[in-house]
Amino acid sequence: MANSRHMVNFAVPRRFITTFKKDCKETFFPDDPFRKFRHDRPLQKFKKTVQYFIPVFEWLPAYNFRLLRYDLLAGITITTLAIPQGISYAKLADLPPIIGLYSSFVPPFIYALFGSSKNLAVGTVAACSLLLHETLGAAVSSKDDPTLYLHLIFTSTFFTGIFQTALGFSRLGILVDFLSHSTITGFMGGTAIIICLQQLKGLLGLKHFTTDTDVVSVIKAVFRYKDECKWQSVVAGLVFLCFLQTARYVRQRKPKLFWVSAISPMAVVVAGCLYAYFGKGEQHGIAIVGDLKKGLNPISIHYLNFDSRYLPVTIRAGVVTGLIAMVEGIAIGRSFAIIKNEQVDGNKEIIAFGFMNIVGSFTSCYLTTGPFSKTAVNVSSGCKSAMSNVVQGACMMLTLLFLAPVFSYTPLVALAAIITSAMLGLINYEEMYHLFQVDKFDFLICMAAFFGVSFKSMDVGLLLSVGLSLLRALLYVARPAPCKLGKLPETSLYRDAEQYPETTSLEGILVIQLGSPIYFANCTYIRERILRYIYEENDASQTEVEHLLLDLSGVSSTDMSGIETFIELGRVLKGKNIKLGIVNPRIEVLEKMTLAKFVNVIGKQAFHLSVEEAIQYCRFTLDDTRKPTAEPSFRNDDAA
Repeated sequence: MANSRHMVNFAVPRRFITTFKKDCKETFFPDDPFRKFRHDRPLQKFKKTVQYFIPVFEWLPAYNFRLLRYDLLAGITITTLAIPQGISYAKLADLPPIIGLYSSFVPPFIYALFGSSKNLAVGTVAACSLLLHETLGAAVSSKDDPTLYLHLIFTSTFFTGIFQTALGFSRLGILVDFLSHSTITGFMGGTAIIICLQQLKGLLGLKHFTTDTDVVSVIKAVFRYKDECKWQSVVAGLVFLCFLQTARYVRQRKPKLFWVSAISPMAVVVAGCLYAYFGKGEQHGIAIVGDLKKGLNPISIHYLNFDSRYLPVTIRAGVVTGLIAMVEGIAIGRSFAIIKNEQVDGNKEIIAFGFMNIVGSFTSCYLTTGPFSKTAVNVSSGCKSAMSNVVQGACMMLTLLFLAPVFSYTPLVALAAIITSAMLGLINYEEMYHLFQVDKFDFLICMAAFFGVSFKSMDVGLLLSVGLSLLRALLYVARPAPCKLGKLPETSLYRDAEQYPETTSLEGILVIQLGSPIYFANCTYIRERILRYIYEENDASQTEVEHLLLDLSGVSSTDMSGIETFIELGRVLKGKNIKLGIVNPRIEVLEKMTLAKFVNVIGKQAFHLSVEEAIQYCRFTLDDTRKPTAEPSFRNDDAA
């Protein structure tokens, strides 16, 4: 019978350098870009290599006027959103409003060269704006020394770019995966809460406010300075907010009217400017943005501050905000790419973000990435390529050259309403409830980020949530879930006996399936759990277990501790007169077993290609061993 079956391939184990190169390629170059054109001529290979690393050379030669019509409309539309958002988020970071406009001029051109997404629209984001203010404001006051504060903003943006570019070139985009969906949901929700509360200063017309961002401090500040409240500002803020929320509602109910929501922030800004200019809004307690000078971005490379007193805080701000911006941008780009059945290369995106921020720090910009609101508008407007970002940059250039002073009259209450409306859309109550229904631990991770950000700080909330996520991952590694297999009636299928109660047990044969890598962290647990399965099987049935089969189909790798566990388990089973069988080990696992001489210990006949084949082999040996003249099977194996 043994000669009639297919045999496990005990090939000579591969060399370390071979497996190491394979693992590195799968980790850092999973798309294997160079394999596609390795047989091309040198010039063609060079051309395709350049196209791979600089995507604009791939899509631009095939670009035509038909695509330009769509991108032109999309670019103009996102510019109408970029102007009010740029001013608003710059104020959120306590920067001169013109910096927000600068940040929507240069970075879009850089992204169009190096970005791999056709849908992403780049610009500033609220969460990172507030986090920059919170982090750098603790070292330098933006009120007492605004010049130094601005220089530190440029410096932290430079470090963000260096950090992102280094990750991209090192092919370490996999680090983004450590921020789970639950963490991002909770973090964005908590950030939205504290940003909305920060806007109470503008909505209420207060002159003084707290620099702290937690909920308790903000509420205390509102009551402390309630006497400064201006009813005119409150009324204007409510009107603007109701208009913006109504526009959002119209877009949700009728997606074809997306443009209503897209132009609503600009409409609020224009209406506010007209009121402030003709209605003398400042005389009625409506504060305005102030001077916005015409002109393109001035060079700021000489403003980068590497003073040792401020270097730790600028590096910290750059790395933390860079990581958050990177995760948000990649997640948004991939989400819309999936809808269109397109691919987005995470490492290329990280490099594009890095170049954007490095060049931006040299040209009076602060941190930029791919915001959700602008990207959603870009897609809804029918964008076909990254050319929409070029159009956005060109429109912003015209705005800076000719229209910037017009926006000097923008009321702060209008900006507060725009930010509040945008942030309300980031609190995903439905997703949080969905997490609670599906996975309580995921819900706990989400709430750790949400309440940590809301009641402590953004970095504390993020660390708490990531810590819980890593703890959960470690628990999965340390406590995997092996399962006992049984046979489904009238089939040759073997499935989890707990999931399928109708499965039947096999007399004298116990089949255990392992479904996770076996490492030092979980090998002891796995051994003890297997032995418990044996005790439970002996107690539940009238016959003793004589064969233990371990299905290793789902075990992708193991280490020396795992191999030692198998060897020790074999010794224990031998003392109990139980034969050990291995089913379908993966190549990495089988190589380790071969090198560690484990195959020699239990014999090649103990390895099987499938559970069904292993069961037949066990039944054959059971029939032999139960003959009166036969010797115990484990002794025959020892002799072999």
